[in-house]
Amino acid sequence: MKKIPAYAGITMKIIVPMAGRGSRLRPHTLTVPKPLIPVAGEPIVHRLVKDIAKVLNQPIDEVAFILGDPAFFGQDIVESLERLAESLGAKASIYRQDQPLGTGHAIMSAKESLSGPAVVAYADTLIKADFKLDEKADAVIWTKKVANPEAYGVVNLNENEEIIELVEKPQEFVSDQAVIGIYYFKDIEVLKGKLQEVLEENLMHGGEYQINDGIKKMMAEGKIFKTGTVDEWMDCGNKNVTVETNGRMLKFLHQDGEKLIADSVKIKDAEITEPCFIGENVELINAKIGPNVSIGNGTKIENTTIKNSLIQSFAEVKNANLNNAMIGNFAKFNGEFTEISIGDYSVLE
Repeated sequence: MKKIPAYAGITMKIIVPMAGRGSRLRPHTLTVPKPLIPVAGEPIVHRLVKDIAKVLNQPIDEVAFILGDPAFFGQDIVESLERLAESLGAKASIYRQDQPLGTGHAIMSAKESLSGPAVVAYADTLIKADFKLDEKADAVIWTKKVANPEAYGVVNLNENEEIIELVEKPQEFVSDQAVIGIYYFKDIEVLKGKLQEVLEENLMHGGEYQINDGIKKMMAEGKIFKTGTVDEWMDCGNKNVTVETNGRMLKFLHQDGEKLIADSVKIKDAEITEPCFIGENVELINAKIGPNVSIGNGTKIENTTIKNSLIQSFAEVKNANLNNAMIGNFAKFNGEFTEISIGDYSVLE
Protein backbone atom coordinates (compact mmCIF):
# COMPACT_ATOMS: atom_id res chain seq x y z
CA MET A 1 0.00 0.00 0.00
CA LYS A 2 1.42 3.36 -1.03
CA LYS A 3 2.26 5.65 1.85
CA ILE A 4 0.62 9.07 1.55
CA PRO A 5 2.65 11.98 2.98
CA ALA A 6 1.19 13.62 6.09
CA TYR A 7 0.79 16.88 4.20
CA ALA A 8 -0.90 15.34 1.12
CA GLY A 9 -3.96 17.29 0.11
CA ILE A 10 -2.89 20.28 2.20
CA THR A 11 -2.19 23.52 0.42
CA MET A 12 0.86 25.57 1.20
CA LYS A 13 1.61 29.27 1.52
CA ILE A 14 4.81 31.10 0.68
CA ILE A 15 5.60 34.24 2.69
CA VAL A 16 8.12 36.59 1.05
CA PRO A 17 9.48 39.54 3.07
CA MET A 18 11.01 41.93 0.53
CA ALA A 19 10.65 45.44 1.95
CA GLY A 20 14.37 46.32 2.04
CA ARG A 21 15.89 48.86 -0.32
CA GLY A 22 18.99 46.81 -1.25
CA SER A 23 21.48 49.55 -0.42
CA ARG A 24 24.52 47.29 -1.04
CA LEU A 25 23.47 46.92 -4.68
CA ARG A 26 23.23 50.64 -5.44
CA PRO A 27 22.92 52.28 -7.94
CA HIS A 28 20.94 49.38 -9.48
CA THR A 29 18.41 49.43 -6.65
CA LEU A 30 17.77 53.17 -6.71
CA THR A 31 14.89 52.65 -9.14
CA VAL A 32 14.29 48.88 -8.97
CA PRO A 33 13.90 46.97 -5.66
CA LYS A 34 16.60 44.31 -5.35
CA PRO A 35 14.21 41.32 -5.53
CA LEU A 36 13.02 42.61 -8.93
CA ILE A 37 16.53 42.84 -10.43
CA PRO A 38 16.69 40.30 -13.28
CA VAL A 39 19.33 37.58 -12.98
CA ALA A 40 19.74 35.19 -15.94
CA GLY A 41 16.70 36.82 -17.52
CA GLU A 42 14.21 36.64 -14.64
CA PRO A 43 13.70 38.78 -11.50
CA ILE A 44 15.30 37.27 -8.39
CA VAL A 45 12.02 36.91 -6.47
CA HIS A 46 10.25 35.25 -9.43
CA ARG A 47 12.99 32.66 -9.81
CA LEU A 48 13.21 32.04 -6.05
CA VAL A 49 9.46 31.50 -5.56
CA LYS A 50 9.26 29.14 -8.56
CA ASP A 51 12.24 27.10 -7.30
CA ILE A 52 10.70 26.82 -3.82
CA ALA A 53 7.45 25.65 -5.41
CA LYS A 54 9.38 22.88 -7.20
CA VAL A 55 10.83 21.62 -3.91
CA LEU A 56 7.43 21.73 -2.17
CA ASN A 57 5.82 19.76 -5.01
CA GLN A 58 2.32 20.41 -3.71
CA PRO A 59 -0.43 22.98 -4.35
CA ILE A 60 0.30 26.56 -3.29
CA ASP A 61 -2.83 28.56 -2.58
CA GLU A 62 -1.31 31.87 -1.50
CA VAL A 63 1.90 33.86 -1.88
CA ALA A 64 2.13 36.76 0.57
CA PHE A 65 4.57 39.52 -0.38
CA ILE A 66 5.67 42.01 2.26
CA LEU A 67 6.69 45.23 0.52
CA GLY A 68 8.01 48.57 1.69
CA ASP A 69 6.98 52.13 0.88
CA PRO A 70 4.40 52.28 -1.96
CA ALA A 71 6.36 55.18 -3.46
CA PHE A 72 9.16 52.69 -4.17
CA PHE A 73 7.21 49.42 -4.43
CA GLY A 74 4.54 50.80 -6.76
CA GLN A 75 1.57 49.38 -8.63
CA ASP A 76 3.71 47.97 -11.46
CA ILE A 77 5.59 45.84 -8.93
CA VAL A 78 2.35 44.73 -7.25
CA GLU A 79 0.97 43.63 -10.64
CA SER A 80 4.13 41.67 -11.53
CA LEU A 81 3.94 39.83 -8.17
CA GLU A 82 0.25 39.09 -8.72
CA ARG A 83 1.11 37.54 -12.09
CA LEU A 84 3.86 35.48 -10.43
CA ALA A 85 1.40 34.07 -7.86
CA GLU A 86 -1.18 33.35 -10.57
CA SER A 87 1.44 31.41 -12.58
CA LEU A 88 1.65 29.03 -9.60
CA GLY A 89 -2.14 28.74 -9.30
CA ALA A 90 -2.09 30.87 -6.14
CA LYS A 91 -3.52 34.20 -5.03
CA ALA A 92 -1.20 37.07 -4.16
CA SER A 93 -1.58 38.93 -0.88
CA ILE A 94 0.22 42.26 -0.63
CA TYR A 95 1.31 43.65 2.74
CA ARG A 96 3.40 46.67 3.70
CA GLN A 97 6.11 46.85 6.34
CA ASP A 98 5.86 50.49 7.34
CA GLN A 99 9.18 50.61 9.24
CA PRO A 100 12.42 48.62 8.74
CA LEU A 101 12.24 46.85 12.10
CA GLY A 102 13.70 43.47 11.19
CA THR A 103 12.78 40.03 9.90
CA GLY A 104 10.37 39.15 12.70
CA HIS A 105 8.52 42.44 12.32
CA ALA A 106 8.32 41.92 8.54
CA ILE A 107 6.66 38.52 8.94
CA MET A 108 4.17 39.90 11.46
CA SER A 109 3.21 42.57 8.92
CA ALA A 110 1.47 39.69 7.10
CA LYS A 111 -0.24 38.28 10.20
CA GLU A 112 -3.57 37.71 8.41
CA SER A 113 -1.83 35.13 6.20
CA LEU A 114 0.03 33.34 9.02
CA SER A 115 -1.89 30.09 9.32
CA GLY A 116 -1.35 26.51 8.20
CA PRO A 117 1.74 25.13 6.44
CA ALA A 118 3.98 27.84 5.04
CA VAL A 119 7.45 28.62 3.78
CA VAL A 120 9.10 31.93 4.69
CA ALA A 121 11.73 33.02 2.15
CA TYR A 122 13.81 36.19 2.09
CA ALA A 123 14.01 37.43 -1.48
CA ASP A 124 17.70 38.16 -1.96
CA THR A 125 19.03 34.65 -2.62
CA LEU A 126 18.62 31.99 -5.27
CA ILE A 127 18.76 28.24 -4.76
CA LYS A 128 19.04 24.94 -6.56
CA ALA A 129 17.54 22.19 -4.44
CA ASP A 130 16.06 18.73 -4.64
CA PHE A 131 15.06 17.39 -1.23
CA LYS A 132 11.87 16.23 0.44
CA LEU A 133 10.52 18.13 3.42
CA ASP A 134 10.62 16.06 6.61
CA GLU A 135 6.92 15.56 7.27
CA LYS A 136 7.49 14.68 10.95
CA ALA A 137 9.17 17.98 11.74
CA ASP A 138 7.38 21.02 13.14
CA ALA A 139 9.72 23.16 11.07
CA VAL A 140 12.52 22.77 8.53
CA ILE A 141 15.32 25.33 8.27
CA TRP A 142 16.88 25.29 4.81
CA THR A 143 20.67 25.15 4.93
CA LYS A 144 23.75 24.86 2.73
CA LYS A 145 26.99 23.10 3.60
CA VAL A 146 29.77 25.70 3.56
CA ALA A 147 33.56 25.55 3.82
CA ASN A 148 33.81 28.58 6.15
CA PRO A 149 30.96 28.32 8.69
CA GLU A 150 32.51 31.01 10.90
CA ALA A 151 31.24 33.57 8.35
CA TYR A 152 27.57 32.51 8.68
CA GLY A 153 24.75 31.73 11.03
CA VAL A 154 24.75 27.94 11.43
CA VAL A 155 22.59 25.24 13.00
CA ASN A 156 23.69 23.02 15.90
CA LEU A 157 22.35 19.45 15.60
CA ASN A 158 21.81 16.69 18.17
CA GLU A 159 22.34 12.95 17.59
CA ASN A 160 18.89 12.72 15.97
CA GLU A 161 19.85 15.34 13.37
CA GLU A 162 17.44 17.78 15.01
CA ILE A 163 18.32 21.46 15.30
CA ILE A 164 18.79 22.42 18.93
CA GLU A 165 20.43 25.82 18.49
CA LEU A 166 21.09 28.63 16.03
CA VAL A 167 24.62 30.02 16.34
CA GLU A 168 25.66 33.26 14.63
CA LYS A 169 29.21 33.27 13.17
CA PRO A 170 30.69 30.65 15.54
CA GLN A 171 34.33 31.11 16.49
CA GLU A 172 34.60 27.40 17.33
CA PHE A 173 33.19 24.70 15.02
CA VAL A 174 29.49 23.97 15.57
CA SER A 175 28.48 22.61 12.14
CA ASP A 176 29.03 23.38 8.48
CA GLN A 177 25.31 23.90 7.81
CA ALA A 178 24.68 27.60 7.12
CA VAL A 179 21.17 29.08 7.45
CA ILE A 180 20.14 30.53 4.06
CA GLY A 181 17.00 32.47 4.98
CA ILE A 182 14.29 29.98 3.94
CA TYR A 183 12.12 28.23 6.54
CA TYR A 184 9.22 25.75 6.44
CA PHE A 185 6.66 25.64 9.26
CA LYS A 186 4.08 22.87 9.55
CA ASP A 187 1.80 25.46 11.16
CA ILE A 188 3.10 29.00 10.88
CA GLU A 189 0.51 30.12 13.44
CA VAL A 190 2.89 28.75 16.09
CA LEU A 191 5.65 31.07 14.87
CA LYS A 192 3.13 33.92 14.74
CA GLY A 193 2.34 33.41 18.44
CA LYS A 194 6.03 33.40 19.37
CA LEU A 195 6.79 36.49 17.29
CA GLN A 196 3.86 38.23 18.98
CA GLU A 197 5.60 37.49 22.30
CA VAL A 198 8.85 38.91 20.88
CA LEU A 199 7.03 42.14 19.96
CA GLU A 200 5.25 42.38 23.33
CA GLU A 201 8.49 41.76 25.22
CA ASN A 202 10.25 44.32 22.98
CA LEU A 203 12.99 41.75 22.39
CA MET A 204 15.25 43.54 19.91
CA HIS A 205 18.76 43.13 18.53
CA GLY A 206 20.34 46.17 16.91
CA GLY A 207 16.97 47.92 16.92
CA GLU A 208 15.23 45.04 15.10
CA TYR A 209 12.86 42.15 15.88
CA GLN A 210 14.35 38.93 14.49
CA ILE A 211 12.74 35.70 13.26
CA ASN A 212 15.41 33.78 15.20
CA ASP A 213 13.93 34.87 18.53
CA GLY A 214 10.57 33.40 17.52
CA ILE A 215 12.31 30.19 16.42
CA LYS A 216 14.24 29.96 19.70
CA LYS A 217 10.98 30.25 21.63
CA MET A 218 9.54 27.39 19.55
CA MET A 219 12.62 25.26 20.26
CA ALA A 220 12.32 26.01 23.99
CA GLU A 221 8.84 24.46 23.87
CA GLY A 222 10.21 21.27 22.32
CA LYS A 223 9.18 21.86 18.71
CA ILE A 224 11.18 19.65 16.34
CA PHE A 225 13.33 21.49 13.79
CA LYS A 226 15.12 19.62 10.99
CA THR A 227 17.36 20.73 8.13
CA GLY A 228 16.65 20.75 4.42
CA THR A 229 19.98 21.00 2.60
CA VAL A 230 20.07 22.77 -0.76
CA ASP A 231 22.56 21.90 -3.49
CA GLU A 232 23.33 25.49 -4.43
CA TRP A 233 22.86 28.78 -2.64
CA MET A 234 23.55 31.97 -4.55
CA ASP A 235 23.62 35.42 -2.99
CA CYS A 236 22.56 38.67 -4.65
CA GLY A 237 23.81 40.99 -1.92
CA ASN A 238 26.15 43.25 -3.87
CA LYS A 239 27.28 43.80 -7.45
CA ASN A 240 30.14 41.28 -7.52
CA VAL A 241 28.17 38.37 -6.06
CA THR A 242 25.12 39.21 -8.21
CA VAL A 243 27.24 39.02 -11.37
CA GLU A 244 28.73 35.74 -10.10
CA THR A 245 25.23 34.38 -9.33
CA ASN A 246 24.11 35.36 -12.83
CA GLY A 247 26.91 33.24 -14.30
CA ARG A 248 26.20 30.25 -12.08
CA MET A 249 22.48 30.37 -12.80
CA LEU A 250 23.13 30.59 -16.56
CA LYS A 251 25.24 27.42 -16.36
CA PHE A 252 22.45 25.53 -14.55
CA LEU A 253 19.80 26.72 -17.00
CA HIS A 254 22.02 25.84 -19.98
CA GLN A 255 22.65 22.35 -18.54
CA ASP A 256 18.88 21.93 -18.13
CA GLY A 257 18.39 22.72 -21.81
CA GLU A 258 16.44 25.94 -21.28
CA LYS A 259 16.08 28.29 -24.23
CA LEU A 260 18.06 31.39 -23.26
CA ILE A 261 18.50 33.31 -26.52
CA ALA A 262 15.41 34.95 -28.03
CA ASP A 263 14.57 34.36 -31.69
CA SER A 264 14.21 38.10 -32.23
CA VAL A 265 17.90 38.85 -31.51
CA LYS A 266 19.49 40.76 -34.42
CA ILE A 267 23.07 39.61 -35.03
CA LYS A 268 25.55 41.25 -37.41
CA ASP A 269 29.20 40.21 -37.32
CA ALA A 270 28.81 39.00 -33.74
CA GLU A 271 29.62 35.79 -31.89
CA ILE A 272 28.05 34.35 -28.76
CA THR A 273 29.85 32.00 -26.37
CA GLU A 274 27.27 30.20 -24.22
CA PRO A 275 25.88 30.18 -21.62
CA CYS A 276 24.22 33.54 -22.20
CA PHE A 277 20.75 34.96 -21.77
CA ILE A 278 19.84 37.39 -24.55
CA GLY A 279 16.39 38.96 -24.43
CA GLU A 280 13.92 40.09 -27.07
CA ASN A 281 14.95 42.56 -29.80
CA VAL A 282 18.57 42.82 -28.67
CA GLU A 283 20.98 44.10 -31.34
CA LEU A 284 24.53 42.72 -31.48
CA ILE A 285 26.79 44.47 -34.00
CA ASN A 286 30.47 43.56 -34.29
CA ALA A 287 30.36 42.11 -30.79
CA LYS A 288 31.72 39.16 -28.81
CA ILE A 289 29.32 38.12 -26.08
CA GLY A 290 29.92 35.50 -23.38
CA PRO A 291 30.36 33.35 -21.58
CA ASN A 292 28.13 34.10 -18.55
CA VAL A 293 26.44 37.22 -19.88
CA SER A 294 22.79 38.28 -19.52
CA ILE A 295 21.41 41.03 -21.77
CA GLY A 296 17.89 42.41 -21.23
CA ASN A 297 15.24 43.22 -23.83
CA GLY A 298 15.87 45.98 -26.37
CA THR A 299 19.55 46.52 -25.54
CA LYS A 300 22.03 47.43 -28.30
CA ILE A 301 25.67 46.29 -28.17
CA GLU A 302 28.16 47.55 -30.77
CA ASN A 303 31.94 47.18 -31.24
CA THR A 304 32.14 45.55 -27.82
CA THR A 305 33.40 42.45 -26.02
CA ILE A 306 31.48 41.39 -22.90
CA LYS A 307 31.97 38.41 -20.59
CA ASN A 308 30.82 37.56 -17.06
CA SER A 309 28.41 40.49 -16.97
CA LEU A 310 24.81 41.54 -16.43
CA ILE A 311 23.32 44.15 -18.78
CA GLN A 312 19.68 45.14 -18.20
CA SER A 313 17.03 46.30 -20.67
CA PHE A 314 17.12 49.10 -23.25
CA ALA A 315 20.76 49.91 -22.56
CA GLU A 316 23.32 50.94 -25.17
CA VAL A 317 26.94 49.78 -24.97
CA LYS A 318 29.58 50.49 -27.59
CA ASN A 319 33.36 50.57 -28.00
CA ALA A 320 33.86 48.69 -24.75
CA ASN A 321 35.69 45.68 -23.32
CA LEU A 322 33.75 44.56 -20.25
CA ASN A 323 34.27 41.83 -17.65
CA ASN A 324 32.45 41.54 -14.29
CA ALA A 325 30.23 44.47 -15.29
CA MET A 326 26.69 45.35 -14.28
CA ILE A 327 24.81 47.97 -16.30
CA GLY A 328 21.27 49.10 -15.53
CA ASN A 329 18.15 49.84 -17.57
CA PHE A 330 18.33 52.64 -20.17
CA ALA A 331 22.02 53.22 -19.36
CA LYS A 332 24.38 54.33 -22.13
CA PHE A 333 28.07 53.45 -22.05
CA ASN A 334 30.65 54.37 -24.69
CA GLY A 335 34.11 53.03 -23.86
CA GLU A 336 35.62 55.97 -25.79
CA PHE A 337 33.71 58.50 -23.72
CA THR A 338 34.79 62.14 -23.51
CA GLU A 339 31.64 63.45 -21.84
CA ILE A 340 30.08 61.73 -18.85
CA SER A 341 26.92 61.83 -16.74
CA ILE A 342 27.02 59.41 -13.78
CA GLY A 343 24.39 59.23 -11.05
CA ASP A 344 24.67 58.53 -7.33
CA TYR A 345 26.69 55.48 -6.24
CA SER A 346 27.92 54.75 -9.78
CA VAL A 347 31.31 53.05 -10.16
CA LEU A 348 33.78 53.10 -13.08
CA GLU A 349 36.80 50.89 -12.42
